[in-house]
Amino acid sequence: MSKFVDKLHNLSKSSASPIGFHAAASKLKSSPMLLVAGLAGVDVKEADALTDSNVDAGLILNQNSKVESLKEMVKAMGDIPLGVVTKGMSKKRAAELVDSGCDFVVFDMKASVAALRGEGAGKFLVIEPSLDQGLVRAINALEVDGVFINRGRESFITVEYLLICRRFSELLDKPLVVTLPSLITSAELGNLWEAGMDGIVIPPAQPVEAFTELRKVIDNLPKRAKHRRGKVGVVLPHYGGDIAAEEEEEEEI
Repeated sequence: MSKFVDKLHNLSKSSASPIGFHAAASKLKSSPMLLVAGLAGVDVKEADALTDSNVDAGLILNQNSKVESLKEMVKAMGDIPLGVVTKGMSKKRAAELVDSGCDFVVFDMKASVAALRGEGAGKFLVIEPSLDQGLVRAINALEVDGVFINRGRESFITVEYLLICRRFSELLDKPLVVTLPSLITSAELGNLWEAGMDGIVIPPAQPVEAFTELRKVIDNLPKRAKHRRGKVGVVLPHYGGDIAAEEEEEEEI
């Protein structure tokens, strides 16, 4: 079972008040959002640095990583789950990534459907903000553990991107993670959290201090009510009461 998937599932449980002798301690340990470190490629030194950064996972953004190199990265990461982004993933590639010890895989919509049936690693679909809302809703029927929303082009969080994140949160019943092009402010992080995001992927080559600061911001986020995921109904156009009244008058005649 994927450690990263387990962490995402535990987010929904953290909103419930713990019961028992260690209730207070458990409440303090719960985190409202996951922090994922983006990795430009296979760099064992970078992986070693992450072991002291208090991140929830690492994600290799280079899509051409070799299996043997990935095995070295998994070992260097220790207990921190490691994921990898892959493009157009085939069934063979999926098996190779699982064999490397990767905890989860992030693939695009061009991946083979055989990848959906893979076992042994978490499966996440990455989508673009411009994806049609009908297709977004259809993702609920796929056997994936969550969805990554690709980063916007701007180096900051725009109102449009925030609204897209909120809308996707309403349409999907799966965990949502956003990839970011740059570090964000505490206010921007709070906005993403309020929009229903469950995790963020920050760009590669960040100092350990950046992870520490983001972790503090995340841990200080207020408690959030349980998500209403995938429960948005179809809203039909409404043109006011005049037309309805006219139709009733015609029927009476």
